[in-house]
Amino acid sequence: MAEPVLKISGVAKSYGANQVLKDINLEVGAQEIVGLLGPNGCGKSTLLNLSSGFARADAGSIIFGGHDITAWGVERIAQAGLVRTFQLPSMPHRMTVAEVLRAADSRGVQFKTMFAPDRSSMQEVDALLEGLSLSHVRNLPAGSLSGGQKKLLSIALALRTNPKLICLDEPTAGVHPNLRHSMVQLLRRVSERGIALLIVEHDMHFIRELCSRCVVLDRGEVIANCVPASLTSNERVVEAYLGSARDKGAIA
Repeated sequence: MAEPVLKISGVAKSYGANQVLKDINLEVGAQEIVGLLGPNGCGKSTLLNLSSGFARADAGSIIFGGHDITAWGVERIAQAGLVRTFQLPSMPHRMTVAEVLRAADSRGVQFKTMFAPDRSSMQEVDALLEGLSLSHVRNLPAGSLSGGQKKLLSIALALRTNPKLICLDEPTAGVHPNLRHSMVQLLRRVSERGIALLIVEHDMHFIRELCSRCVVLDRGEVIANCVPASLTSNERVVEAYLGSARDKGAIA
């Protein structure tokens, strides 16, 4: 059996007296698309921060591509091929959408010259803009985009880094419903290229359509690791969502 691209073992994280994560164990295989689910405040974004170097775990280990990255910083982890997007992405105000994409370095942590981009780079940018329905805003300042368009641009930027794993934090939030199916198709093609995806998301229709497996957190602990179709029959999962949302539709 192939080694997972990401292996999280016994990870814990506290902020003062608040223990956000407790003994988390999670694996993501190469090309696998895994949904990371759970009620608000259960530790999903914190786990992405620990995996991508934006925070440091108090205990446990994080292995990526066969390397222990537990104590690595953001830049080194990105260079190794693990990148993430954010719920509220920030974009430059003086560069156009196309310029931002053309300037993205293949290591994902710096910018390279955009004065003479090579033809293959320009073709990749054009393909990404078309695939994410951003062609019509290619010449607008990146900072002027809507929240949903910035989400799409952040995914395109992540793809420009030639990653092995992308962690997506609520990619559909603020994105027009008509674009969500296009996003599913794009992310499937991304997976087919050999890139693994770990996706924090609340849109269960999106999760069922895209993910092969789901890991569910509640109160900082893993309470389920199953295929999406099994979520509604898992009593602990239903209880976790009903307890916070009081709405069975949250996981229907």
